[in-house]
Amino acid sequence: MIWLPVLGLVVGVALGLVSDVAIPVAYSSYLSIAILAALDTVLGGIRASLEKSFDGAVFLTGFFTNTLIAALLAYIGNQLGVDLYLAAVVAFGVRLFNNIAAIRRSVFLLMRQRKLQRESARQRE
Repeated sequence: MIWLPVLGLVVGVALGLVSDVAIPVAYSSYLSIAILAALDTVLGGIRASLEKSFDGAVFLTGFFTNTLIAALLAYIGNQLGVDLYLAAVVAFGVRLFNNIAAIRRSVFLLMRQRKLQRESARQRE
């Protein structure tokens, strides 16, 4: 199931590159935090897939909920004159790096297991 979050990321990036949508500067902080939240969810989905615990419903609801809450947090902070989006940036940044580290470890362990399996198969021959 690792293909679903990766496919969503690829389609989203492709649509963003192909479309000619201009985002006003006033909305840039909202969009940047929403993108960060969405990327966090995609990487969390990839991590869950590698750990064999991926659930499509959890992924989709998490994607939209995280994105909307992050944008709402940035909006509320903007209305109050407080940079609340920085809290979301820190939180999602930490989660991004944790997910990337977990993905790296999972991929490394998978590669190591496959290498050991190939070596043991060669030794049996």
